[in-house]
Amino acid sequence: MALSPIQVLTQQDQTEDSAIASPSKTYAFDFNTGEIKGFVEDVEALKQYIRKALVTPRLRYLIYSDQYGSELESLIGSYDSQPLIYAEVPRLIKDALIYDDRIIDVYDFQVEARIDDLFATFTVESIYGTLEQEVNI
Repeated sequence: MALSPIQVLTQQDQTEDSAIASPSKTYAFDFNTGEIKGFVEDVEALKQYIRKALVTPRLRYLIYSDQYGSELESLIGSYDSQPLIYAEVPRLIKDALIYDDRIIDVYDFQVEARIDDLFATFTVESIYGTLEQEVNI
């Protein structure tokens, strides 16, 4: 064992480290109260990430990288062109979510206007399986 803090990894050490998946454990955020209540893992952590990424405006908060968040906020007030909105929502949602390494694909979008709200349902193919999600824009 060397006395240097810099250790040379052998080929075996490097392959063993890369085979270990990163944990998907995070704080459980209650979106209704704004409180943190315990922890969530795996599928529940991914669902929380999806919801949080879609409601966080991209590039607004310096704590997040430029890959985190969505640009769905730019659609507010532009309901006068419904065909454009219906075409733009899937692109913005996919662009917000595809950066997470747990997400393989986002597809099967359905966009629907209900009174004064716009809803999008979509399918997320992840390392945990297929998830059906809905977001209120």
